[in-house]
Amino acid sequence: MKQIEFRILRYVFRPSFIGTILTLICIPLFIKFGLWQYNKAQQKIAIQAAYNQSMVGDSLKFPLNIHTLTVPNADYWNYKKVIVTGVYEPKYQFLLDNQVEGDRVGYHVITPLKIEHSSQYVLINRGWILGKDTHTDLPTFTTPSGLQTITGQIWLPSKKIFTLEDSSAVTLKAGQSIPAVWQNISIDKYQHSVPFTVSPMAIKMDQASMAGGFVRNWQVPAERIATNLGYAYQWFGFAIATLLIYIYMSVAKIKLEP
Repeated sequence: MKQIEFRILRYVFRPSFIGTILTLICIPLFIKFGLWQYNKAQQKIAIQAAYNQSMVGDSLKFPLNIHTLTVPNADYWNYKKVIVTGVYEPKYQFLLDNQVEGDRVGYHVITPLKIEHSSQYVLINRGWILGKDTHTDLPTFTTPSGLQTITGQIWLPSKKIFTLEDSSAVTLKAGQSIPAVWQNISIDKYQHSVPFTVSPMAIKMDQASMAGGFVRNWQVPAERIATNLGYAYQWFGFAIATLLIYIYMSVAKIKLEP
């Protein structure tokens, strides 16, 4: 195979075949990784902006969606501040496992709320409670009865969950309750486990609500934005460094004959 060679003044560009192949592979790969991290950062910036915007202004009325489990423009509602009135159904509440507050491990209390003047329910994350020393011993807590008015932020549980637990629907016998502890929230699994219609959107109760809430130091949803941008610039730097190394290794100065 004939070697590529270019002469510029007293220098010659004579790249090796292996160096050219490696450069053509590495540079697009590094750019792809960089764009992936950059796009992740931009998505988190958009989430952060939506989250910050939801902290101001009046609460919106929670959107009812009785006949279907899909919500039009669900992304529009994510992190929106809403208000809803209804009655808790403690029989179908559960604890979300492995939730950390400070350096302590506990649970989030998830309780369905029957929305007033509706047959639809919505899951309310009432906050964090401390677990006991023995993990098999579950903490006790109270659930208020009667009408409750709750304000909070819309929360769309992720459908991309890796779990080793059984993800199939729970088959309930007459009078039987759902499992007391869940590792992850799957709205589809929960919907098939209860005898009522539940919204695909959940609510994280805000700190001002007094309707049976617990510790509610909610974390900002968009984290590590600077880290993702740092990784992106690092990958772009690798691409530039690869190109510079390729040029440096391929260029030689022509020796003039005396």
